[in-house]
Amino acid sequence: MSRPGRDDAPDRLYTVTGGRSRSAPDSPFDLVTLVVAESAPVPGMQSEHAAILRLAERPTAVVEIAAELRLPVGITRILLTDLLDQGRVSARHPRKPTSSGFPAPDILEQVLVGLRNL
Repeated sequence: MSRPGRDDAPDRLYTVTGGRSRSAPDSPFDLVTLVVAESAPVPGMQSEHAAILRLAERPTAVVEIAAELRLPVGITRILLTDLLDQGRVSARHPRKPTSSGFPAPDILEQVLVGLRNL
């Protein structure tokens, strides 16, 4: 049995991303990357892109944007990469990664707490 209103989800996600299923391997966006809008939405812009620009008027984490849009993080990263390529958003990390290349444990704990609160 399928959930109501979810039957068209794969088709919608395919359309939203123009058929792309993964962001670039060198994407600057991870869960805690802060995104800041560099411009306002313009008429004719894809609705998801416009929503991201409105959400990112103040620094907002990728995971928060995904939750607000009710989209998977992977799809959100693709949309953010589009906006970054257009110069409409900037990305910055709240802290530099540790020498291991992974975020600090306290950052991961904050993300986990935030996800639990959703």
